[in-house]
Amino acid sequence: MINTRLRQFVALATGALLAACLSFAAPASASTLTSATADVQAPTPLVVNARWGGHATFDRIVIDLQGYTPTVTVTPVAQLVYDGSGKPVPLAGKHFLEIRLNPAAAHDDAGGSVYHGPKLQKIYLSKLKGLAMTGDYEGYVTFGAAFDTVPYYRAYSLHSPERFVVDIAH
Repeated sequence: MINTRLRQFVALATGALLAACLSFAAPASASTLTSATADVQAPTPLVVNARWGGHATFDRIVIDLQGYTPTVTVTPVAQLVYDGSGKPVPLAGKHFLEIRLNPAAAHDDAGGSVYHGPKLQKIYLSKLKGLAMTGDYEGYVTFGAAFDTVPYYRAYSLHSPERFVVDIAH
């Protein structure tokens, strides 16, 4: 009988000690992690300008940013449409590139525009024939570029100041 009680006592003591140790080793609660990361989360990058230039062997599109460079995708598309409405963008061309930044905004928290570049611009460069801002909608800022021939391009980010670049070979 004493042996059985001793075993029960040892089992209870071991369980209590194990529970106490696990409570110290447990991770912080999800709400603690969420509030800690919310304090250090960077604000959404702002798209403030788009510009272009012609060079001897390439044309260049530059999108100027405030903050960090977001994820950017450059995709050939059959036609350009405005985000949200789906209406066609009136840029002449046979080939198009869609440049999509996310997360990004071209407006401030009050809804005022911070973008100072062209909304729709016909361009007379060797390859680049037009550039349009096609959307600032739900965390995405989108541009469309028009070309007469298939664009062979290279896309990359530059820093200090932050900007995204698309070079189109002649």
